[in-house]
Amino acid sequence: MASIRKGDQVKVIAGKDKGVEGKVIEVLSDSDRVIVEGVNRVKKHRRATQAGAEGGIITAEAPIHVSNVMLVVDVDGEKTTTRVGYRRDKVEKTRPDGSTYEAERSVRVATKTGKEI
Repeated sequence: MASIRKGDQVKVIAGKDKGVEGKVIEVLSDSDRVIVEGVNRVKKHRRATQAGAEGGIITAEAPIHVSNVMLVVDVDGEKTTTRVGYRRDKVEKTRPDGSTYEAERSVRVATKTGKEI
C-alpha cells in the first residue's frame, strides 16, 4: 500500500474512469483506497445546517481501490506508467554527540527506469 503516496501522479487502469490521470489527494491505508483528483466523481445531497454549511447537490471525488491506479513517471520527456519497487541505500548518519554511523534507508524506485521517485 505504501507504493502510492499523497501527491503522486497516477493513471487509472481499470473502472469507469480508465485512462484518466490525476494527482492523489488522500490515501486511505486502512481500506487500501486512494482519492484521486477528478476521478470517480459522485454527487452528494447535503442539507443546509445551522453551523453555516450550505446545502444542495455537491460533486466530490470518491475513493477507488489502489490496485486500479498506476504511478506515472517521466521517461525522456514522455509520461509512462510504472510499478514501484524499493531499494536499500547506505547512508551516513550523525549522532547528537558528533560521532557518525552507517545506516540504511528505503527508497522508492520506478521499476521501468530504475530511478528514485
